Amino acid sequence: MNIIPAGLPGVLIIEPRVFGDSRGFFLESWNEKAFAEAGLPMHFVQDNHSLSGRGTLRGLHYQLHQTQGKLVRVVAGEVFDVAVDVRRSSPDFGKWVGVTLSAENKRMLWVPPGFAHGFYVTSEQAEFLYKCTELYDPASERTLAWNDPAVGVQWPLVPGSEPLLSAKDLKGRLLAEADVFP
Repeated sequence: MNIIPAGLPGVLIIEPRVFGDSRGFFLESWNEKAFAEAGLPMHFVQDNHSLSGRGTLRGLHYQLHQTQGKLVRVVAGEVFDVAVDVRRSSPDFGKWVGVTLSAENKRMLWVPPGFAHGFYVTSEQAEFLYKCTELYDPASERTLAWNDPAVGVQWPLVPGSEPLLSAKDLKGRLLAEADVFP
């Protein structure tokens, strides 16, 4: 596997080895031993799978307790995936990085604990998988406003359109007002 720094400390693009031939392809998306040998010791307790249509924006989510690290990938379609540093003591507090993940490029993104995470669907549909290091805790979940000008995520929206948001995501808070990590 190839590991590429994504622009913020700890956030990594992971390119698995892909073996392809006329029948299709094979890749190993997770191997605890191989990741540990690559300097990424991780233990996952929950897998999630979502299907979303074009223009859907999910996020930016994080948990204050049972803080989750996420290994994310797309198995159908394409998304623009974003991580935002929400650790107040970090020199990168409020900075973001965005990466295109698709079934075609087969890239994964490691979003460590202490980052808000979200994605925007750029294809007709996208199936998004993510492995989490901690269980989902609704009482601990927080949502950062997807369009906070202080963060300034450059979402690849269709000009003149608004993303499709859940009721929860419509209530996202500005970074200046949000509960964040120390």
